[in-house]
Amino acid sequence: MTNPTSRDYNKASVLDVVLSHAPLTRNKLIELTGLSKATVSRAVEELRADGFVVDSGVDEITGRGRRSTYLDLPGTTGHVAGVSFGAQTTGVLVTDLRGREIRHVTVPTAVHHEVQDAARWLVDLIGQAARPAQGPLRQIVAAVPGRVRGGTEIFGPAESMKTFAGSGLQRAVEALVDAPVLLDSDANASLLGILTEDATIRNAALFSVSTILNFASCTDHELARGNTPAFGDIGVLSSGFGDENLDGLLSTRGLLRFARERGLDLERVEDLWLLEHAEASHAEVLHAFTTAIVTAVSVVAVTLDPESVHFVGRLRPLVDVVLPQVRERLDQSLPAAPEIRTGPHQIGLSTAQGAVYACLTIAQERLRDAVLGARHQNRLTERSAPAF
Repeated sequence: MTNPTSRDYNKASVLDVVLSHAPLTRNKLIELTGLSKATVSRAVEELRADGFVVDSGVDEITGRGRRSTYLDLPGTTGHVAGVSFGAQTTGVLVTDLRGREIRHVTVPTAVHHEVQDAARWLVDLIGQAARPAQGPLRQIVAAVPGRVRGGTEIFGPAESMKTFAGSGLQRAVEALVDAPVLLDSDANASLLGILTEDATIRNAALFSVSTILNFASCTDHELARGNTPAFGDIGVLSSGFGDENLDGLLSTRGLLRFARERGLDLERVEDLWLLEHAEASHAEVLHAFTTAIVTAVSVVAVTLDPESVHFVGRLRPLVDVVLPQVRERLDQSLPAAPEIRTGPHQIGLSTAQGAVYACLTIAQERLRDAVLGARHQNRLTERSAPAF
């Protein structure tokens, strides 16, 4: 097999910049790649012939001089779909390979007792979101409330999603679409979204406090992934309050049960922070919740040494309520407490955004590999463009 040449690598470098910055002018492309004008022009023409680059308007400038044509990635190159398949809400976000939104759909999660039914429902939802898209579907990444190994196998899902434990869901969805399908945890997808938006974050941890407690972490800006089903199952650890474990106080299901056992008449968990409560039992619930957060942050602080700890999910507003007490207690117990962040998080959509980032990384690497292997492939198949 013929190895890629420097010309191939230059072409791939130009494509990388187009994927990251399009639409952009040739002059900007030359600046960002550091390649010569002639090298960039040759690469652009080859990518145009392959169908990976098109002209997209002109640079509006004042004064004399020739206006530059913008270069862009055509919609026909394809699209990807990021899915947040939650116990309560499901969101699908479809983007082009540049990461520009085509459409998103957020709906209540339907109840499914059979894996095949859930797969057909998800594929139909993806189809709705992808209806305006051009080109083929290149990749699907679906984030679920549970731990995921190898992109296919689900462990410890939410109680209402127990039927999806194992690899059945991934296989069922992939059998219905003409695209690769991978699964990931909702915590990993949420943290990936944060890492993509903030490149300065190196070491961090994230707690998804929703239907179940889920956990993710990163080192040197890379997500940590375990080899066994136990990895990330932080909810089984003691909360530091009575006999409750962390999942019993940092999940919507567990916290609602705990509050009702203390005599609070709650229809939904959001009533804990949306309604006024004068009872001493309400104060006890908040104290238990605060203790659980302090314990969880302390565990990751002394084992992973993160710079920041992020909270997302349905219980995030309650984290904001108790955050001053959490910080005070952490400052008293730890020599150096990590920064705690509770930024904006749209249920369904934010996690789907993180799943899209995972899709784009995979699809863009596959496209780059196709460009690097195109010369050898063309000798064998006489194709005029890389197979992607």
